[in-house]
Amino acid sequence: MKFEDEPVPGYPLPILPGHTSPGRFERVLRAGVFAVTAELAPPDSADPAEVYKRARVFDGYVDAINATDGSGANCHMSSLAVCALLTRVGYAPIMQVSCRDKNRIAIQGDILGGAAMGVCNVLCLTGDGVQAGDHPQAKPVFDLDSTSLLGIARGLREDHRFESGRKITFAPRVLLGAAENPNVSPVEHRAVRLAKKITAGAQFVQTQYCYDIPLLRRFMNAVEDAGLLEQAFILIGVGPLRTAKAGEWMRTHVPGIHIPDSVIERIKGAKDQTREGLNLCVDLIQEVRTIKGVSGVHVMAYRQEESVAEVIDRSGILAGRIPWFPGRDTQINEETGNLHD
Repeated sequence: MKFEDEPVPGYPLPILPGHTSPGRFERVLRAGVFAVTAELAPPDSADPAEVYKRARVFDGYVDAINATDGSGANCHMSSLAVCALLTRVGYAPIMQVSCRDKNRIAIQGDILGGAAMGVCNVLCLTGDGVQAGDHPQAKPVFDLDSTSLLGIARGLREDHRFESGRKITFAPRVLLGAAENPNVSPVEHRAVRLAKKITAGAQFVQTQYCYDIPLLRRFMNAVEDAGLLEQAFILIGVGPLRTAKAGEWMRTHVPGIHIPDSVIERIKGAKDQTREGLNLCVDLIQEVRTIKGVSGVHVMAYRQEESVAEVIDRSGILAGRIPWFPGRDTQINEETGNLHD
């Protein structure tokens, strides 16, 4: 199955039966292969070259690239703009939409605008509070939360209407996603929360960092018991720790992060802590892939984006598959004489 084919960069693929978007990311998920996504930190710049430079480190290793939307309530280039730039050259971006900074009028406009530029994937988030970021004096909006945003986005796509009821002439053809945190006990309540998001419209899910595999297995068991495994594609969040000190800071200062003492001790006891952090990430990915219901991993390597290729390569999760990137097919033909499907 040639689910990765790209006729011309920036031009949409045909929508396959049972799909809601023309995107390659949805094709990968529905083909049943283990998917890989990664997070691109938007630059503090108006230079498009900086976006392309950051995206190129993922070439050949990820199926889609998340463009964060003011992550941590810090100001950067907008997610919509990053996605427009990435789509222009053929990447498969996931546009993160936070409810923190815009009301439902602006958000619906962004979803339509993104879809018009070829953005096929939207991740609906409530967003961090403004007090966590670099503009604590900003006024938070939170007109919606992630669940209500999913419902509105689904209405745009399926009912061809704004939330107001006014008709739109061409619906956004998008795959809708949500975030979830398996680290918060009781995990059964998180499964119930996830069910509400799926009912609202979530088709794929990307989780918070998961460093506690036994806890993650409990969460996935609860998700299975709730009958959700067949209703959404779940990608587990993973990422390397640069140092034990960085891990300790994360679990103390970042809401929703859970890192077991055993993980901190493993990194702390290593001669090269950064190298051991990469080894840990590889081990986590290989364990995650064995859990029933997991469709892929979402790699968040903040300020270590260049390490994603090594981690994915060493984990073996692509099984020889080469995700599409600009110039992939020409490069493969020149190097091997063959296209890799």
